[in-house]
Amino acid sequence: MFIVKVPGINGLGKTKGCERAGNAILESLKEIYSSEEGKPLDVNLLDLEEIHLDNSNLELSNKLIYENSLEIFESKPQTIFLGGDHSISYSTTKAFLHYCKIKKKKPCLIIFDAHPDCMEPMEEPTHEEWVRKIVEEGFPKENILIVGARNSHKDEIAFLKENKIRTVSMNALTEDLRDMCDTIMEFSNGKELYVSIDADVIDPAFAPSTGYPEAGGLTSRQFIYLIQRIKKIKNLRAVDLVEINEKNDKDRTTVKLGAKILAELI
Repeated sequence: MFIVKVPGINGLGKTKGCERAGNAILESLKEIYSSEEGKPLDVNLLDLEEIHLDNSNLELSNKLIYENSLEIFESKPQTIFLGGDHSISYSTTKAFLHYCKIKKKKPCLIIFDAHPDCMEPMEEPTHEEWVRKIVEEGFPKENILIVGARNSHKDEIAFLKENKIRTVSMNALTEDLRDMCDTIMEFSNGKELYVSIDADVIDPAFAPSTGYPEAGGLTSRQFIYLIQRIKKIKNLRAVDLVEINEKNDKDRTTVKLGAKILAELI
């Protein structure tokens, strides 16, 4: 896995601190000696890069994320993007979409998030609107799956219904986690897969330091199991991990979980 730090934030002032998550997660990864399957981990041996951004210039930041991501998709078989807040996913998935068009492949986007992020987009979309913006720019709606959303604005609900974007509720997910993993894997079959992970899909008891914590999420154990299953998908091309706010993570609970997730993906 190629790992790229993307310290971008555009969360209307609510996500300041997420830009520091990449470094914090990698530092915490030093305390994890192996994946649960027994694969040894050494941070010093990771294939690592950072996209250097100026968060006061959103237009330039999005341009840099897009251009660098497109180059990465063209040269690396698998990539993990470490945010940043969820606004970075607009530019990374836009690059993924264009890469798939160039290569004549079907793009697939699976999003783990407590919110659908489908509000009316601004010119430079924030972490609340990026999904709607990427749909408006041509990402095939039938190839998007939103998993774990449990607090949606009425405008988002209307947008999802109008565009027939598939969702998986928390109840469906937790009633039979193994079966739902099979469903998620089947959804991506025959397509190039991008997985976007917002830390708030996990219950705040396990991931408290995130932009919009929502009660009733997955346990850390449930999510690690999900990630272990997703890692086995042969057509997995990219993952992003976003919305971990290092600044507010006083006991490093959320950062440590981010490192654990990364360890299972590498």
